[in-house]
Amino acid sequence: MGKRKIDGQESMDKRTILVLFGGCSTEYDVSLQSASAVIRAINREEFHVLTMGITREGEWYLYEGEVEQIENNTWKKGPVSRACLQPDRSAHGIAIWRENGIELCYIDVVFPVLHGKNGEDGTLQGLCQLAGIPCVGPDMLGSAICMDKDLAHRLVEDAGIKVPASVVLQKGESKDQAAGKVAGLKYPVFVKPVRAGSSFGITKVNSSLYLADAIEHAFEHDREVIIEENIEGFEVGCAIMGNKELIVGRVDEIELADGFFDYTEKYTLKTSKIHMPARIPEETEERIRETGMKIYRALGLKDYSRVDMFLTPQGEIVFNEVNTIPGFTAHSRFPSMMKAKGYTFEQIVDRLIRLAMKYE
Repeated sequence: MGKRKIDGQESMDKRTILVLFGGCSTEYDVSLQSASAVIRAINREEFHVLTMGITREGEWYLYEGEVEQIENNTWKKGPVSRACLQPDRSAHGIAIWRENGIELCYIDVVFPVLHGKNGEDGTLQGLCQLAGIPCVGPDMLGSAICMDKDLAHRLVEDAGIKVPASVVLQKGESKDQAAGKVAGLKYPVFVKPVRAGSSFGITKVNSSLYLADAIEHAFEHDREVIIEENIEGFEVGCAIMGNKELIVGRVDEIELADGFFDYTEKYTLKTSKIHMPARIPEETEERIRETGMKIYRALGLKDYSRVDMFLTPQGEIVFNEVNTIPGFTAHSRFPSMMKAKGYTFEQIVDRLIRLAMKYE
């Protein structure tokens, strides 16, 4: 264990955890809630905690105030100092702009709690990799693959797991080219940005009459759009934690009244309901858990992720997507699935930190 500087003093006892929150992303607000829960859950007897916020505009600040200000999005009022991760491996930490100069602070582990682009897509993980600092969650490659719905589907299909029939459109393709690609798909279809989170830019389309508008909407979020056939049945989730040895939580189930599990439903549950555990036979749950682990391995993931799948009326399991930094409040799906296996929220956070340190 190397020396590290905390509050201007060298320390050899506690490991220092840097929790990153916010982000230059449409999912900024969700990150604030998840990060607040994680910050509260970290054991202060074993770890020293630093918090760094990234604004919607992409500015980085070390935040040294109360967690409540993160929760209610007033953290930028301070106390804050401009700061950033240092890619120079000799620093192994962050640079903080103080009034009397730049202070270097040693970091043992980065715990990113940023959802969507510029946080969950491999960009931040790549920066940590350059800096040589262990980072909680999948690495740069695993994160980038899972953010790309088309690439993730191709790899999972190669692993022998069923995926929805789909086509990919590039920005700039003509309407005739798009129509030709989509002609082989059966309605209803889902039109999605290839790289986006929390269901932003996604539209369920029941007729070709509405396809062009849905494609245009999806292109507002990415340069590529994937169009997938609807899968009959319902969505199930599988929480996985670990590296060599995997811990798999109970499977949950999303019951929808109508439409799909969009951003509003995910965070308000106005017309939908999450059943924990899922209302399925034990044998079916075990098949889902086994499939989830197979997907986790196929995509080269580490530490933790939530693997989402569909279960058809015929009992067939179809891959949907992976959330490499899933919602992380005490009531979010990932912690709830792990709680059903006997893990408290605090135990989950502690294990993830230790998994990241051990992995590196």
